[in-house]
Amino acid sequence: MTPLYHPPVKRSVEIAGHKTSISLEPVFWDMLKTAAVREGVPVNALVARIDAERLEASPPPGLASAVRVWLAAQS
Repeated sequence: MTPLYHPPVKRSVEIAGHKTSISLEPVFWDMLKTAAVREGVPVNALVARIDAERLEASPPPGLASAVRVWLAAQS
């Protein structure tokens, strides 16, 4: 089991055909995987949707921050 206060882990994701990396704490990666299963989509597709939503904000937050906020809003 990963400790709760583990430092961020960088992973690659693909958004609209472009690879990028996101650094999230393991607890957020676990939550993101769970949310993707719940939504019936791959993690990349869920991150792409969060990315599109964040770009509508003024000013848009960073992608990792947007993922964390989206996950918090789901709970």
